[in-house]
Amino acid sequence: MATVLESISKGMLEQFESKDRAREEAFRLSREVVRLCSSSIRSVHRGELEPARRLMGEAGAGLDRIREALKDHQDIRYAGFVDVAEQEYAEARNVYSITTCRRILTSEEVGVESINYLAGLGDVSGELRRHILDLIRAGRAEEAEYFLEVMEEIHHLLMLFDYPDAITRGLRRKSDLARSMLERTRGDLTNALELAKVKRLFLQAEVTRKIDSPK
Repeated sequence: MATVLESISKGMLEQFESKDRAREEAFRLSREVVRLCSSSIRSVHRGELEPARRLMGEAGAGLDRIREALKDHQDIRYAGFVDVAEQEYAEARNVYSITTCRRILTSEEVGVESINYLAGLGDVSGELRRHILDLIRAGRAEEAEYFLEVMEEIHHLLMLFDYPDAITRGLRRKSDLARSMLERTRGDLTNALELAKVKRLFLQAEVTRKIDSPK
């Protein structure tokens, strides 16, 4: 009996050891992917596009390594931390594409699961708000109107997926946050556009006054 149990335990221990090693490696890589994506987004906001592309490439390679490490351990793949890495990657890819090419990437182009793509897209709203505020501060409020429209499209898209949280895994919360940021940003941009309009009218009046004033 002891011999049989020892044989059974040996095989099971080997399986658990393999699973544990895969988990540790995937967890480490997931944290690295999140870090790389955050750095890429910061580079985009700074206008450092080449570093942003390089960091996204490294993050994508990290995700590939995670999938390889967990190909025989799908239970660990869906433990949660890989989803976070995919969401961050989807966010970084779309922040870059929207701000530089004015194009939203599809989930197939990003290469992540649909629910993680949507969650990442929800987080894009916060980065677009930051981009819009940067444009306002730079006196380029009119350019920001396009990005507000993108925020609206993202929110409308997220609203379509009104399913139980067990399916969408927190997507409703992302949708609520996206709506809140959209409303605040719309107010900020409206005020900035009105202020810019007043300034233009004032300058035009000043020019007219100088032309009409006798020398």
